[in-house]
Amino acid sequence: MRNRRLFAGPAIAAATVAVTSACSGGGQQAASVATDATIKISPADGRRTVRPDRSVEVTVSGGRLEQVDVRQDDTDAPGAFDADHRSWKTIWTLKPGVWYRVKATARSSTGRVTAVMSRFRTASAAHQIAIADVTPQAGEKVGVGMPIIVTFDGPVADRAQVTRALEVRADRADGGAWHWMSDRQAVYRTRRYWQPHQNVTFTAHLAGVRAAKGVYGTTDVTRTFTIGASNITVADSRTHLMRVDHDGVLRTFLISMGKGTTREYTTTSGIHLTREKKQVVQMESPNCKPGQSGCDYYKEDVHLAVRISMGGEYVHQSVGEYDALGDRNASHGCVRTSRAGARYFFGIAQRGDIVKITGTSRRFVDEPNDGDWKYWNYSWSSWQKDGDLSR
Repeated sequence: MRNRRLFAGPAIAAATVAVTSACSGGGQQAASVATDATIKISPADGRRTVRPDRSVEVTVSGGRLEQVDVRQDDTDAPGAFDADHRSWKTIWTLKPGVWYRVKATARSSTGRVTAVMSRFRTASAAHQIAIADVTPQAGEKVGVGMPIIVTFDGPVADRAQVTRALEVRADRADGGAWHWMSDRQAVYRTRRYWQPHQNVTFTAHLAGVRAAKGVYGTTDVTRTFTIGASNITVADSRTHLMRVDHDGVLRTFLISMGKGTTREYTTTSGIHLTREKKQVVQMESPNCKPGQSGCDYYKEDVHLAVRISMGGEYVHQSVGEYDALGDRNASHGCVRTSRAGARYFFGIAQRGDIVKITGTSRRFVDEPNDGDWKYWNYSWSSWQKDGDLSR
């Protein structure tokens, strides 16, 4: 015989389905010793001021949980069971100012099934925080050194809470870590370079995250991009050679770097990342005017230019002085190469490629340009620590 009991509450119904014991032989009814599993849901049914950064927890006594469904309209809130299915908990925070419905079923040791439903409402966010920008762009194909740069539209006081909401999934499971460059910007870098030719998905599970007192995220953000070919270039100012490793294919080109007569005309040593490329870029000497005494003024168009720093450094086709390539440093700070070398490098370049420059006295990591991507010049242990980066 099957009994169904319905319990009515404010706008909810809780149902229990149980199988009772059968009659014994001889016409006497055996005493029932079977008990139902008891399900507990937190937040409690009917609550209207639940903090969105609190988890939904479902527990059971006298049985095992079989299914838990937490839903806001048509969207499920993901969660996970413990090892023995005695409890279940949401993984991410909840949307502020909305109703959630919880359904849970459990089975007792004797096979009796219990089903419970509950509803609650999360508190609205008095103040909101959102993501102002994500780099790289959705669908962009980037190099193996590409960072994920997340900029918020307001200051983040509780960095730990926000960091836990930032998820990165790579096809090849490349591991990495976040570092806060300021209270508005977090950057993700892999421990080693990304493996090439794979997809990466970044998701900020920001809805319901408490970024500061009374400040909550309200919207999740997802971006998917692609890691392209592995382009790793090493340019040496002493040998005047540039070695380009393109997916394991090595090519070497003659180069000429900054002449070093001034700091501005000295190429920076360190690991750079390619930023953009243009067929033609007009360059003009910094802090120098035409006819100024003791000043090496120039203004010229350079071709096949790939930017590697916000301080104006590029890898580009040499503007004359081809005799300097492979022999001496004669540029104003850029890496010059031959027509063939520039065409090849320009053709394969994608944002986030590695360009390591060695052999000069000026360190890239010491440059004051806030927009520079210096992330690969820090040790992994320093990157993982909160606060200022050490070298």
